[in-house]
Amino acid sequence: GSSVKGKGHICKLGNSRIRQLLYMASMQAKKTNPACAALYDRLVGAGKPKLVALIAVAHKLVRQCFAVARSGVNFDQKLALPLVS
Repeated sequence: GSSVKGKGHICKLGNSRIRQLLYMASMQAKKTNPACAALYDRLVGAGKPKLVALIAVAHKLVRQCFAVARSGVNFDQKLALPLVS
């Protein structure tokens, strides 16, 4: 959909240091993590701003970290790849 209120903004709530570290990690992850790179490329290709795509990559990193911590299993790159139909 479209909005008459203008461009969306990223919320600045939470710890600024953690946000900064996640942002820097997402910039590196889009280069080295195939799942994050695919997400970034898909969002930028769909017309999203690059900053929004980087924040989505940061969110994906947080979800991957919590999944590894919760399951107690080492990170497996094959399981992180997006499903391609």
